[in-house]
Amino acid sequence: MNLQTKIAEGTARVCVIGLGYVGLPLAVGFARMGFPVVGLDVDERKITALRQGKSYIRDVESNEVAALVSSGKLTATSDYEVLRQVDVVFICVPTPFDAMKAPDLSFILSAAEGILPRLQVGQLIILQSTTYPGTTEEVVLPILERSGLKAGQDFHLAFSPERINPGDKTYSVHNTPKVVGGLTPRCTELARALLSHLFSQVYVVSSPRTAEMTKLLENIFRSVNIALVNELALLSERMGIDFWEVIAAASTKPFGFMPFYPGPGVGGHCIPVDPYYLSWKAREYDFYTKFIELAAEVNQDMPYHVVEKVAAALSDRGHPLRGARVLVLGVAFKRDIDDARNSPAERIIELLLDRGAEVQYNDPYVPRFRVGRDVFWREERVLESIPLTEEILRTSDVVLIIAGHTVYDYGWIVDQAPLVVDTVNVTRAVASRNAKVVRIGAPMPR
Repeated sequence: MNLQTKIAEGTARVCVIGLGYVGLPLAVGFARMGFPVVGLDVDERKITALRQGKSYIRDVESNEVAALVSSGKLTATSDYEVLRQVDVVFICVPTPFDAMKAPDLSFILSAAEGILPRLQVGQLIILQSTTYPGTTEEVVLPILERSGLKAGQDFHLAFSPERINPGDKTYSVHNTPKVVGGLTPRCTELARALLSHLFSQVYVVSSPRTAEMTKLLENIFRSVNIALVNELALLSERMGIDFWEVIAAASTKPFGFMPFYPGPGVGGHCIPVDPYYLSWKAREYDFYTKFIELAAEVNQDMPYHVVEKVAAALSDRGHPLRGARVLVLGVAFKRDIDDARNSPAERIIELLLDRGAEVQYNDPYVPRFRVGRDVFWREERVLESIPLTEEILRTSDVVLIIAGHTVYDYGWIVDQAPLVVDTVNVTRAVASRNAKVVRIGAPMPR
């Protein structure tokens, strides 16, 4: 039976390499649709959890994982030999950058090398990891063709960018349109047919490079607009204008405006990373993405501004930052999620430590948070979330809100804390009448 028939009948065996925030929802989604799915990851803790029917990602319910594992539709392994028995392979591994902001494709390279000796005639390989245009054809393709098999003839290759938004209760893998571009029309059609089983809409583009650039555009669009409001927020502070009020007013315009909001910086896997992937690749073409890099620079500067805001707020009350007890609320990269990847909290805490502050944090979703081992704070330090109590709030010199989780009672927090610095405007209901609340993008209270 050929792959097209297996896909049409829902019997194609699917393997997902990389069982993180992208890979696990994808694996569960296809298993839910009836496809036999095996998850492959080098992290044995994830494999053990899945075999026990437990999810380690908040957006995926453990009871659903347990039901799929019990039915045999979902299995998990760390053994690449399983690739010899599957029809479709998704690559959903991390694509970080290094300390110099250059792309780190080591996880993609490792996955491709793992597929290479086990590549089968007729298999479909779909790269989903966010990367620069050309990765599928210039990096993955040459590795796989070292097998002696020809892409587009003996096996099929495509790129389909992920669109996972952690914590989003509205859009999931089912109702978010999917983009795909294959190496050949046949590669594209097979990938489209498979993805159509899970995604409500599949939009076909002409090539993997186009699909790769699509993903970067989506996230650079957000990066640039966030940088714009961050810069205007800093200007508004100097001008004595509440920029949050400005955004609310501008949002009443029914056309030509889309609200974005300032904050302590950008986090997650995509927005802090993607601009650097594209700017790095652009240099190969003697092209310099000045506009994109400027936006990234503005966003990267926000943690420094937050620390200066904390220092200024303390100074106004006669307290230096050195020796100050700082309680950070929320270290996830945005509210109501357990994902702390590239969170601005990391740099903020490192800068606070470097200035001599004593830092503790509370986050109900992130029990441990690692900082350091970089030029900002040489020592690696693993912090543990402490209980949020009245005593902790009252004995802190300043409470710094970074991720505005909705589980927090901000009225109570403001009442108990001697000073609050709010980077995400969650105290807006009480800030206007409370001089001890300092907000990013608003004048200092007097």
